[in-house]
Amino acid sequence: MAGKRIAFGIVRNQNLPLPELQRHWAFFEELGFDSIWHADHYQRPSVPDHPMLEGWTLLAHLATVTQRVRLGLLVNCNTFRHPPLVAKMAVTVDHISRGRLELGLGTGWWEPEHRSYGVPYPEPKELVDRFQESTELITGLLTHERFTYQGEYYHVDDALFRPGPYGDRLPVTLGAHGPRMLGLVARHADRWNSYGTVDEIRERNARLDEACAAIGRDPKSITRSLYGWTLKLGADPWSSEEAFRDIVGRYTEVGIEEFLIEAPHERQFEMTGRIARDVIPGYR
Repeated sequence: MAGKRIAFGIVRNQNLPLPELQRHWAFFEELGFDSIWHADHYQRPSVPDHPMLEGWTLLAHLATVTQRVRLGLLVNCNTFRHPPLVAKMAVTVDHISRGRLELGLGTGWWEPEHRSYGVPYPEPKELVDRFQESTELITGLLTHERFTYQGEYYHVDDALFRPGPYGDRLPVTLGAHGPRMLGLVARHADRWNSYGTVDEIRERNARLDEACAAIGRDPKSITRSLYGWTLKLGADPWSSEEAFRDIVGRYTEVGIEEFLIEAPHERQFEMTGRIARDVIPGYR
């Protein structure tokens, strides 16, 4: 790992009362984590009966009560909102946070919440078709003061887009697993995020390299990011320093450069502090 800085963020599902979430944000920022992320769901898929606050409005609040950490949704669900609205929301949160937003985009995937809330959920091909158009439209708006786009599902006509991002540009993260989605990562993303076993991530990482080569993009220009979902990791990274080191070691060997890890339970905060102070600096 010499010469490579590994980044670490927290994915904090918003299924807690707001005062508890605020206390957790402060704890994670004080420990030096690089970023804090929320989900974009009406219900938490793994525990659907838990309360769940809305992601974008909560993100705007997070931006006002933190100073340093970068922040984002892992990831915006394309089926929930009109793409130009997402672009406007993203720029607004980016300004509120003074340039700390990471824009995460995804297709949407958990059909039960769509059915429960009356949100149409298309077949896989249309789901990805819509996402491709949405990504092209959102990135176009974010990089032009006026933009026209005509797709099968979305369009804008000489749309005036002011203000633009707070800084020079807004980093884009795409959540992607399959070959076609990885092709969209190669074309549009600053960061690729996925979850899965070590073997799955190794295979997807290689496919992303191939997709970059096919369009002449330097594959090193895309950050390789893992969503450390405990159910998919097969181990709890917050259970011990050894468990954390083991997970980071196995995934860095297949190219992961950033770990966005499911938040620890509060009973694990003491261990989280030890990991942040004694383990993570070794990867900086």
